[in-house]
Amino acid sequence: MNDDAEQVILVDESDRPCGIAPKLAAHERGDLHRAFSVLIHDGNGNLLLQKRHRDKYHSGGLWTNTCCGHPRPGEDTRAAAGRRLEEEMGFASKLTPLGSLVYRAEVGNGLIEHELVHLFIGYHSGEIDPDAQEAEDWCWLPVAEVRRKVRSEPDRFTAWFRRYLDEGWPLADIEGAPQGA
Repeated sequence: MNDDAEQVILVDESDRPCGIAPKLAAHERGDLHRAFSVLIHDGNGNLLLQKRHRDKYHSGGLWTNTCCGHPRPGEDTRAAAGRRLEEEMGFASKLTPLGSLVYRAEVGNGLIEHELVHLFIGYHSGEIDPDAQEAEDWCWLPVAEVRRKVRSEPDRFTAWFRRYLDEGWPLADIEGAPQGA
């Protein structure tokens, strides 16, 4: 589905739906909407990062968490996260909710991310086959190295990923997560 046709779920700060809007219009106006982010670990303290394709409608060419997106109207958020993980990175994983947060950030091209984000964690140790139109690169990095890189080169990472790290999670969960978690 292209960005012009996609719809996002507008919500209040308690995550109660209050309408739908075209995805691009919601980002132009800075409407609060529901989103999700997926963090995949390998059971050995490494986090799977992706580099967003440079032609994405915002934050292109930046490193970020494994995948992210927006549930479609009527779609369960965890199911949407699983769908996008398969679409973006080419594999499935059991996803466990970590919590949620609200953030607002200008992300370039006149766009504003204003999201109530549901974070999910999953485990993967197999093949990775990303959609080249979504992710132009990927890597596994130890959590300590992720922290160091984000501190030393913040402009190479998405605003939301930096925010997750500023909030102090989910990296502590990944460092100690057992395989299959």
